[in-house]
Amino acid sequence: MTHSSARRNLRRDAKAILMAALAAADPSAAVDRALRARADLNGYRRIFVVGAGKAGGTMARAVEEFLGSRIAAGCVNVKDGDTARTKHIELRPCGHPVPDERGLNGAKRIAEICTEADENDLVICLLSGGASALAPLPAPPITLTEKQETTKLLLACGANIHEMNAVRKHLSALKGGQLARMAAPARVLGLILSDVVGDDLDVIGSGPSAPDASTFGDAFAVLEKYEIRDRVPLRVRERLRNGAQETPKAADPLFENVENIIVGSNQKSLESAAQAAKELGYRTLILSSSIEGETRDVARMHAAIARQIRTFGQPVRPPVCVISGGETTVTMRDGETGKGGRNQEFAMAAAIDAAGLEGILILSAGTDGTDGPTDAAGAVADGETAARSKGRAAEALRGHDAYPVFEELGDLIITGSTGTNVMDLHLILVV
Repeated sequence: MTHSSARRNLRRDAKAILMAALAAADPSAAVDRALRARADLNGYRRIFVVGAGKAGGTMARAVEEFLGSRIAAGCVNVKDGDTARTKHIELRPCGHPVPDERGLNGAKRIAEICTEADENDLVICLLSGGASALAPLPAPPITLTEKQETTKLLLACGANIHEMNAVRKHLSALKGGQLARMAAPARVLGLILSDVVGDDLDVIGSGPSAPDASTFGDAFAVLEKYEIRDRVPLRVRERLRNGAQETPKAADPLFENVENIIVGSNQKSLESAAQAAKELGYRTLILSSSIEGETRDVARMHAAIARQIRTFGQPVRPPVCVISGGETTVTMRDGETGKGGRNQEFAMAAAIDAAGLEGILILSAGTDGTDGPTDAAGAVADGETAARSKGRAAEALRGHDAYPVFEELGDLIITGSTGTNVMDLHLILVV
């Protein structure tokens, strides 16, 4: 086999493994499996469908295909650009990541539907990545404008998803288990596509159907930690400092009538990727579905693993496919305006540290099909990428500008919108 043929084969295999991972996270199939596993759907007088998220349209369509006209009413807030079409469930396009007026109106409709349900009804709640921003329903007297200002400050200050959600839940009338409280005494079934490390139910979409582990005190502490206490709107600061009715906790009896199911997750996608790799003849090793940290540091660790396998056959001898997932972070300084995303940066950093290695390929891709403000899901790199870039790799990494280099090399991963989001997938192939 020629050198170029080997490179093509690695890229072909990597694409097949990625497609298997995406198939496992397909919202339609995941929702359909969850509904078919239930034997009690005929026992309700009415079935309502509510929810929000980047995969909301696809999930709603799957519910509608299964239940059809049995759906009494429904409303799901989706991100602008969602192309799903439904007959019985309203799909409302909304702004993301900063909530907007359309999201507020959709959230009001969701609240109306939940309030209408009674003890003979079922409320199906569909959640996926982006639900927090897509379903804003500020708790009075907080206004949408005040919540928008607070969200922008949280995004800019470096707060992590747990900290952001602690604040958002305590400014909301829906989040932090309050949708379940609103729907009581109806039965609530949460069908959830996880986009967070650890699949914490109270973090995904800010947990509208799950018990909330955070408190008003926790939320106020976030403002103090990031020194934005005096920058958030006055009524936000006063609400978080003084408290109000606390969000429902795990011991609340209302959760005896609530069931939340993770229908898709990064871990499920990693397992499908591993199975696909085995079928292609690779030994497989799943590192973790909880990979976090600075993107370039995590990428270099993956490149070091590739080098160890290539040089010493450890921890697994070739042919091998090492798989990981999670969500890393790119830290940009003021004034940096490069084009790319965390997955393209991952591939570029790995390419530099894997320079000169033969018979290896490293892939990093976002399962939603978009990586940063680009049309790519990510990129692939190998031991020749740095040389093929003609010295541009290091400069591109410094400037967070990987997209133009990978575009010129033909190594961008373009999937288009996948209709799902279970964080990122990283592959190391060594033959």
